[in-house]
Amino acid sequence: MGGCFSDVRGGKEAVGGAQPRPTVHNDAVEFFYRSHGAFPLFSQLELTISASNLLDLDVTSKSDPMVIVYAKKSDGKLEELGRTEVILNSLNPVWIEKVSIAYQFEMVQPLIFHVYDVDTKYHNVPVKTLNLRDQEFLGEGSCGLSEIVTKQTRSLTLNLINKNWHGGMRKFGTLTVRAEETIASRSAVEIKFRCSHLENKDLFSKSDPFLRISRIVESGGSIPICKTEVVDNNLNPTWKPVCLSMQQFGSKDTPLVFECFDFNSNGDHVLIGKIQKSVADLEKLYKESSGVNFVFPTSRQGHEKVLKGQLFVDQLFEKEQFSFLDYISSGYELNFMVAVDFTGSNGDPRSPDSLHYIDPYGRLNSYQQAIREVGEVIQFYDVDKRFPAWGFGGRTTNGTVSHCFNLNGSASDFEVEGVEGIMGAYATALHNVSLAGPTLFGQVVNKAAEIAGRSLSSSNNKYYVLLIITDGILTDLQETKDALVRASNLPLSVLIVGVGNADFKQMEILDADSGPRLESSTGRIATRDIVQFVAMREVHSGQISVVQGLLEELPGQFLSYMRSMDTKPLTFHAGQPSTS
Repeated sequence: MGGCFSDVRGGKEAVGGAQPRPTVHNDAVEFFYRSHGAFPLFSQLELTISASNLLDLDVTSKSDPMVIVYAKKSDGKLEELGRTEVILNSLNPVWIEKVSIAYQFEMVQPLIFHVYDVDTKYHNVPVKTLNLRDQEFLGEGSCGLSEIVTKQTRSLTLNLINKNWHGGMRKFGTLTVRAEETIASRSAVEIKFRCSHLENKDLFSKSDPFLRISRIVESGGSIPICKTEVVDNNLNPTWKPVCLSMQQFGSKDTPLVFECFDFNSNGDHVLIGKIQKSVADLEKLYKESSGVNFVFPTSRQGHEKVLKGQLFVDQLFEKEQFSFLDYISSGYELNFMVAVDFTGSNGDPRSPDSLHYIDPYGRLNSYQQAIREVGEVIQFYDVDKRFPAWGFGGRTTNGTVSHCFNLNGSASDFEVEGVEGIMGAYATALHNVSLAGPTLFGQVVNKAAEIAGRSLSSSNNKYYVLLIITDGILTDLQETKDALVRASNLPLSVLIVGVGNADFKQMEILDADSGPRLESSTGRIATRDIVQFVAMREVHSGQISVVQGLLEELPGQFLSYMRSMDTKPLTFHAGQPSTS
């Protein structure tokens, strides 16, 4: 998530004990930060729909079709997303009315399309008010949104079915759905901020300031969308440019909150001052080369103290960027990899108390749950659906403890077929591999990095995603850091799920959300943030979804790699920007 802070200082004494000291903690809202604040929470898509050879139920003319688009929720209920207009007298309609949907990579988004023949007496009635029981049902189609956006044409043709038809076997036509990103999904502004005369919050040195930018939402609260790096020991800082997408800030007139904090390594960052401005306001500041004063809340409710410190905009320009979907639909794939912890701390797999216990009634253990839920999302983004799968920390059939063995038991082939192949290989391995230890990540990270590195000299156009599921405390923390730092300039992301009740502070260090980027034993700093960690106990407590927790940053990490390498999509679609 993080990766924005370039340096970290130790705990510090604050100046001015008499005045209030608001702080920002690493609470749940930090969960939504994006790497470098550069990537939108989602992409807004518009679905365009057409049909061919629809069923004709009219006697003297042809059907008058309309489509209703539904999202199928996790509980099986349908949520209507929108309706097309009615097209008169056509069995091959092309509807003009588009249906909007927010694409979220970290979720499986099933869509259902219902096609109706609208009765003549309702042709002048707004489609939103139509009573569907009075219309003739022509058929339905279904697919996942990811099945559409991964196609090079971003379109998918579905065969319609009609379970209510009792007239014998017949074809009900096809429905073609095309997804297009709105302009806002690519529009962004790049802004360079600096400050002058900030108030010092430290006793023995100067403040270490950073900016946090939040969008005000309708409920009155705010959601953080971006933060700068920390500038050490400086009351007149200039930060590296930040990039805000329109999906993040909404519109140029949307109010944004700019908070300047003095960084503390314990997470209790001290507020220096804040400002509320829109992007339109920032444009004016930039054009006029003027600054705006920070304010500070006082003990009197609703009152604020105007500070000497000012915020300036030294650079602001609009640009278009290639989106995650631009790369995916052009032919880039995500290759899913899994590494499973076989150390003894998991408990005897035959015991119901074991984290590896396979329930005879079909209830998934935490390992199975993570494999299935993450795999079901990523599988759509890999054409051949052959996934490398390893185990670590187990004693294999040759009697030796291995920290990277093929989960399927093969001596040479580490790939399995699909998510079910991983599930099957895992269940079989529990019978053939004895739990041992210690917990070492280095070898599986290096193995994944080796595969990702080979892709640089080939044209397989894959980005690799390694899922590590573990219950334990690392014995090779520094070796794992070294491996991750080496891998940070490769097309690779590492997802870590912690199962059980172990102390996962080491995993949070690897995640590097609340501190600096990882540093190797030789002093090399990670090129970018490639790790995301989620504890399964937070999932079980209902705080987050394992898929959302693990995958929400993946499009951003993918884009950070592509942009750092100045890599463009494989093919260009009309209307795409020419630079990334």
